[in-house]
Amino acid sequence: MFDSCCGLWQDVRMASGPGLPDSLVLEIFLHLPHKAVLSAGFTCRQWFSVSRDEFLWKELFYNYYCIPRSVPRHPAAGSWYREFKRLYDCIPCVEVQTLKEHHDQVLHLAFSHRGHRFSSCSKDCTVKLWDTERSDGTISLVHSSSMRQFNWGYTQFSQFNADDTLLLVSGVYLGPHHSSSGEIAVISLENYTLLSRVRNKPYDVFGCWLNETHLISGNLHWIGNMTSCSVLWLNKAFQDIESENVNVVKRLFKIQNINASTIRTVMVAHCRRHDSPDLLLDYEAQSQAQAQTQQTQQRQPLFFDLGNTDSEEEEGEDDENEEDEDRGEKRVSAHLPSFNPSGIQHVIHGCQSIAARDRELETKVARFMGNRRTKAPDPNLVSPSAPGEGEDKTYLLFTTGSLTYSPHQIGIKRIMPDQMTTCGPVLGEERSTDEFFDSLDHVIDIHGHIIGMGLSPDHRYLYVNSRAWPAGCVISDPMSPPPIAEEIDLHVIDLKSLREERRSLRAHRAFTPNDECFFIFLDVSRDFVASGAEDKHGYIWDRHYNICLARLKHDDVVNSVAFSPADQELLLSASDDSTIKVWRSPRMVRFAEAPQRPPRARSLLSSLLGHRSANLNGKP
Repeated sequence: MFDSCCGLWQDVRMASGPGLPDSLVLEIFLHLPHKAVLSAGFTCRQWFSVSRDEFLWKELFYNYYCIPRSVPRHPAAGSWYREFKRLYDCIPCVEVQTLKEHHDQVLHLAFSHRGHRFSSCSKDCTVKLWDTERSDGTISLVHSSSMRQFNWGYTQFSQFNADDTLLLVSGVYLGPHHSSSGEIAVISLENYTLLSRVRNKPYDVFGCWLNETHLISGNLHWIGNMTSCSVLWLNKAFQDIESENVNVVKRLFKIQNINASTIRTVMVAHCRRHDSPDLLLDYEAQSQAQAQTQQTQQRQPLFFDLGNTDSEEEEGEDDENEEDEDRGEKRVSAHLPSFNPSGIQHVIHGCQSIAARDRELETKVARFMGNRRTKAPDPNLVSPSAPGEGEDKTYLLFTTGSLTYSPHQIGIKRIMPDQMTTCGPVLGEERSTDEFFDSLDHVIDIHGHIIGMGLSPDHRYLYVNSRAWPAGCVISDPMSPPPIAEEIDLHVIDLKSLREERRSLRAHRAFTPNDECFFIFLDVSRDFVASGAEDKHGYIWDRHYNICLARLKHDDVVNSVAFSPADQELLLSASDDSTIKVWRSPRMVRFAEAPQRPPRARSLLSSLLGHRSANLNGKP
């Protein structure tokens, strides 16, 4: 097609030259690839004018990127030509450097807020700091700290505080295979000294900064086989000699968990007024379209079944049982296949039934006790922001669950101003004995296994990686969650309206089952969102058009990606292949490779004029 179009353009150019009417030239350009149109534009002034026609580039834009015509141009775009060029030329998809200083899987990357440095965590149990401001444009290693001396197995996550003076590093303790203990370390970026260490359990709470001097960690207490209590702590980063006289730790929240679920992956969103959202969309029109779609296609609800018989559960039951047998799962279903167990099979089946009834009873008791001893939520704390509302809100976001142990819900708790310091009551002394647990202010169900979360730069939008459950599935046993899809869905949640606003993005894939599923970190810039995947690629989407723009190749699983906050045309990706790859946009690569022009020599006339001007001003 490209060759035939180019041949058509060459024939027309040789035959008629610039004498063709603009309408005919435009019609021909509509059938050419964009590169051929740009080349043809240099033939003459007439063709150059037509090659910049707005209607032409609108058609090229929708056809090349396969975007539905109902999606409007980004409101901030100046023209269709410039918008085409932005998506084509400003995507960080050109590999310019590979960093090989790590000796094992690289798990996480984090940029400083200024973008002048970034940190990396790895299975080699080191956290490394890198410089991005070298004069030659390359990235170099600045510092490396090993955490093995503190009995860590590996480092898994890091985060710079707001003024880039401290680095939070989260790691996993060495221990038994099923151990869930971890620790958080705070490192000074002035002299790379260790300032404090904080316990963190389970380790996939990760931890995060609340402000410049305080961080959030977690702890877990099991109350029964299926019931536990997650405690979220506020910790002062500097825990020195003064700690003997002032509080350095304060309990933020104490939340009950049921069905073997726990709180994981905490992060803080500082939601301002949102007067200038960075994702410009007509949400009112979109919500109307979503309502119409839901009327025509009703999604079957997911529910937790404790053994009640229902006619809807019988559909597709045989297929589900076959899948469970293939996977080797010992799933307790509401409708067991008809067979006559004997001997040891009968004993095993009876033990499973007793265990299932015990778990059911424990969950019912936990719900009953939790409802009686949980502080009632305040509906005014977390509510959709009204237009023009000027109050800032700070939200604590985390993954949780209520149906099974796999994280399938986003929990939201608002942090009040008086909770942002360790001063005051330490161990929840302000609570009455009847208010033993804190309630969640808001919960968003993702209907799948959550494997990643990331905030937009303005903290308005939360992007969530998840692997979906089958539609209409029934969870009969909390310890046997539904099978998860290989496709990863990327959901977009508006923290102003507290609802999912966009259809999920999809291109990346994962293959591990529920019990081996691991976190895949994503990152969001002003215009793009990027994510790793288990298919040995990283992916970049445009946030406005919902289209995948680039695939970033590695030799193994891509665990993390990170945009530079100073320049979204610089992206990093970390992989199980032990490397960090540096990606820049084609535009920036051309700038870097272009030879620098020598300074222009001053002409004789300008020199004489400058000399004369100096004499008139009385200067020698």
